Amino acid sequence: MVYTLANARQLPKAFTKLNRHGVPFYPVVSIGFGILLGVVLNALLPLIYPAASNVFVLVYSSSVLPGMVPWVVILISEIKFRKVHADKMAEHPFKMPFAPYSNYLTLAFLALTLFFMILNPETNISLLVGVVFLAIMTTIYFVKHNKQPIIDHTTEKFEE
Repeated sequence: MVYTLANARQLPKAFTKLNRHGVPFYPVVSIGFGILLGVVLNALLPLIYPAASNVFVLVYSSSVLPGMVPWVVILISEIKFRKVHADKMAEHPFKMPFAPYSNYLTLAFLALTLFFMILNPETNISLLVGVVFLAIMTTIYFVKHNKQPIIDHTTEKFEE
């Protein structure tokens, strides 16, 4: 992912360099360092700060909301796609079973997961961290990509 983002010029160019074996060395090392940092923090932080005994739960649960966003977008997009292209759905080769009911059921389960995360004292703070992270990433996206293409759904063409 880091290598792909660097190729798309969303990360520094150094992450696009391959070693003599064709492996993106810097992305592999940086991801490995991040994992090592997580392991060290999980092992040592509770010794220094006893309240940090649930570092893994905090870090993991803070990624749940940002991880859900693509699935919510996919489910809603599929619902809208079916409405816009209802005439083509009978012949479409990729059909989601029990759609659109399965879409709504999945969205309900995702919402239920978030609801229980709010109720759980170990995950409600990290859920807030996820919301802040999404807000920051959304702001960066709109600042960096302020000219958005307009999509005309009736002709399926992009207009600049």
